[in-house]
Amino acid sequence: MDKLLITNARLINEGEIRDADVLIDGDRIEKISPSIAADENTGVIDARGNYLIPGMIDDQVHFREPGLESKGDLATESAAAVAGGITSFMDMPNVDPQTTTIEALADKYRIAAGRCAANYGFYLGGTNNNIEEIRKLGVGDACGIKVFMGASTGDMLVDDPDVLEQVFAHAPVMVVTHCEHSPTIWRNEARAREKYGEDVPMSEHPAIRSAGACLASSTVAVELARSHDALLHVLHLTTATEMGLFSPAHRAEKRITAEVCVHHLWFDQTRYEELGTRIKCNPAIKSPADREALIAAVNEGRIDIIATDHAPHTAPEKAQSYFKAPAGLPLVQHALLTLFDLVAAGKLTLELLVDRTSHAPADIFGVAERGYVREGWFADLVLVDPDKPYLVDNSNVLYKCHWSPFAGHEFSSTIDTTIVNGEVVYREGRLTGNIAGQRLGFARAR
Repeated sequence: MDKLLITNARLINEGEIRDADVLIDGDRIEKISPSIAADENTGVIDARGNYLIPGMIDDQVHFREPGLESKGDLATESAAAVAGGITSFMDMPNVDPQTTTIEALADKYRIAAGRCAANYGFYLGGTNNNIEEIRKLGVGDACGIKVFMGASTGDMLVDDPDVLEQVFAHAPVMVVTHCEHSPTIWRNEARAREKYGEDVPMSEHPAIRSAGACLASSTVAVELARSHDALLHVLHLTTATEMGLFSPAHRAEKRITAEVCVHHLWFDQTRYEELGTRIKCNPAIKSPADREALIAAVNEGRIDIIATDHAPHTAPEKAQSYFKAPAGLPLVQHALLTLFDLVAAGKLTLELLVDRTSHAPADIFGVAERGYVREGWFADLVLVDPDKPYLVDNSNVLYKCHWSPFAGHEFSSTIDTTIVNGEVVYREGRLTGNIAGQRLGFARAR
């Protein structure tokens, strides 16, 4: 068919919910109206009153390619993403080889072409010795510059104060940071080893990757951004104490913005006894009070974006002891479903959910013509059935690692259909096989 028409939808977009039909022509939205008639050259999807939303733009994933394909790759993880209603993703640079040069960045885009079910963008990674590569970066070449201000997975820690000053002074695009203070973490690890030896229980993780370690690092990042008037986006915040660093103003008025990830809104440290290393991540999942503070900050506007930090590892890797098990968990297939459950629990509104997962990342990163349901814009759309439960088990997990921290949980909603650039890529529980992802355009400069 030349065109695709979605009828009888409940459209959630730009702060309102209304009945709407949406007509797609090629990769663009042609018309939005209360009622649109189809002709013989138009395919029709009857939404049956389900919610229609702009696809989620996930600004933080680790799809593991190149070099770490035993855990995941661009094809497998982007397929899982569209099954979860994520239509665009921004992938991190701690792969092998690391994406820390302009050449490596171009090679990663080459690898991705024609293989991603969702739209894709990539970060350039900062190191202690690649400031000249950062200076050479052009607007649109990358979604941002990723700076690990605390040691996490891999060896991309930027801990030279002079280098950090240069990054914030000269970054041509947004700086995004992982904020944990490594010396604090190393001291906490030493204390845990003194008490437990190598058999440290997972319950110690939020004490080792402590709130103090997070606050010390995020405070430095915010001070550097203010000093150099840099664009800063602080990733995966986890603590109540950090919320005072961020303004509740609308994102259009801010140069420093903040993100929370779905697992920090969903889990708290009471779940370590049950789930163990399956929910080991950096920064750590912390207390119930921290979780509630993060939800409040989303509602207040202090937190601008909700993302995933999708970071798959194989099941045998995660089954190791505390110090040996890598940090990170697979999330893209179920991220939106967790948020719809939080709506059902009265923690968020539908309008806010869409704003923080679609509108805000598009605005903050300058993603061209995506993130909203607008005539003339790219047709990245998702239908969600709020009344059809979805049980997570091994038979429907699409990650290459073949496990999920949500296994056995029944969500209250189901992703019914995902459309990327006008092509149906997921429909009624099945991938269609369409590889519709395009390279994202970014237009926000320093």
